[in-house]
Amino acid sequence: MRPEWRRRASLAFMRVGELSEEQLLARIIPRLPAGTDTLLGPGDDAAVIRAADGRFVVSTDVLVEERHFVRAWSTGADVGWRAAMQNLADVAAMGARPTSLVLSLVLPDDVEVDWVLDLTDGLAQACGPHGVGVVGGDLSGGPAIVAAVTVHGDLAGRAPVLRSGARPGDVVVHSGVLGHSAAGLELLRAQGPTAGGGSADEAAFVRAYRRPDPPLTDGPAAAGAGATAMMDVSDGLLKDLGRIARAAGVSIDLRTRDLGPALDELDVVAQACDASALGWVLTGGEDHGLVATFPAGAAYPAGFRRIGVVGPAVGGGGEEGSEEAPDGGPRVTLDGAAAPVGGSGWDHFGSS
Repeated sequence: MRPEWRRRASLAFMRVGELSEEQLLARIIPRLPAGTDTLLGPGDDAAVIRAADGRFVVSTDVLVEERHFVRAWSTGADVGWRAAMQNLADVAAMGARPTSLVLSLVLPDDVEVDWVLDLTDGLAQACGPHGVGVVGGDLSGGPAIVAAVTVHGDLAGRAPVLRSGARPGDVVVHSGVLGHSAAGLELLRAQGPTAGGGSADEAAFVRAYRRPDPPLTDGPAAAGAGATAMMDVSDGLLKDLGRIARAAGVSIDLRTRDLGPALDELDVVAQACDASALGWVLTGGEDHGLVATFPAGAAYPAGFRRIGVVGPAVGGGGEEGSEEAPDGGPRVTLDGAAAPVGGSGWDHFGSS
């Protein structure tokens, strides 16, 4: 075997524990996008990012191996993509444009270096087209892979769109997909890593789980059009709309007829999985679409479609996590009644 081939073969199977932190960073940093708002990127103790508005939006999230992803089901690039997109969607939901992020990685010694570089490429694929810089972070050893992302965004002079702004009479609209990631997860649980080979729909749903594609530009567009409240749907439509209802002290009623297109997209695969399309739409998370409220009669951006209405005030905000209004009824209903599904969505510390 020629020397260069021996070198390539050895690199292909190199583990994180065989490199120093500096050696691993030397492989990671050149693969990362600089971003259009980056004044100083990786290499010093901190990065410097332009904040022309004078304010910046910041959010953080983590992916934990075996809780949020399984390596057998996703490539490193898939994990990197998801780590970026779930954070970029949070910034978009405030009405801001994401500008930069930092990534901290916890890595067991036996993780292949190629897997880490693949994750880096997934980050770049998610961030690069949006002008988002990956400008720093940290590395540490540990018993399981953890990817912790902190993202920043620019409001461009607009007020942030808060959860608490919804008012009775507003319409509820959604941009993106509903239930696709939940369908993909169900297929992966049933079929394993080869899931998605049965049909084009199945393949699309598995891809939606591995690589959610939130409508990031619709967040600032909604803010500019006068959205009164907005959220990223990460834990399920019922749960996340419940957070808006609780913050604003209102009720929300979803309409089955308005959810019809989303239900139709899922129906065939749901029947094949002996699952409920309605359950996936209402309680499935990780699609990272945007749900917003607008005053009745307002023109909302073309990417959104109506799914319900905001109802009368139901009292104070109440305890975080409470799915009930002060009168004991649900904060979010379907056609005026409690939704006929089990649970309301994902909870990191309790049952869903």
